[in-house]
Amino acid sequence: MPGIGGGAAGGEVVFTCPFEVRWGDIDGNRHVRNTAFSEYATHTRFRLLAAHGFDAARLEALRFGPVMMREETRYRRELHLGDRVTVTVRCSGISPDASHWRVHQEVLRHGGKDAALLTIQGGWIHLDTRKLIVPPAELAAVLLALPRTRDFEELASLVRRSG
Repeated sequence: MPGIGGGAAGGEVVFTCPFEVRWGDIDGNRHVRNTAFSEYATHTRFRLLAAHGFDAARLEALRFGPVMMREETRYRRELHLGDRVTVTVRCSGISPDASHWRVHQEVLRHGGKDAALLTIQGGWIHLDTRKLIVPPAELAAVLLALPRTRDFEELASLVRRSG
């Protein structure tokens, strides 16, 4: 069950989501296919949003959603069918208006050893105008309060100001 779990550096509480490696996650080499790591990370981010009141129905009602601009995965250790993993979310960068964000996610094997490390950078898009936006204040507050990585940096806003 996803939720707030394990402590981070500095005593912060990190959002985590557990997974069991399924048959469909396996590739021809009998280890987890690369895209499964991305799917675990994406699902964890959406569970984080839902845990703070921004589930798919609310995002649809508000007519906005996350848009990914970059994803990097570093593989550390193999995973196999039936392995249990936990995926974490920490903020490694955010703009003051929360329009631009970067998260660091760890896919951890039993015992806490890294299976993969992902860095995802993105923003928020209005579903009708297809323009980048600042998220609602309630969501911005959640994002700005996420536990941060040691290499956290302030990012530039993605929203263009007219004038």
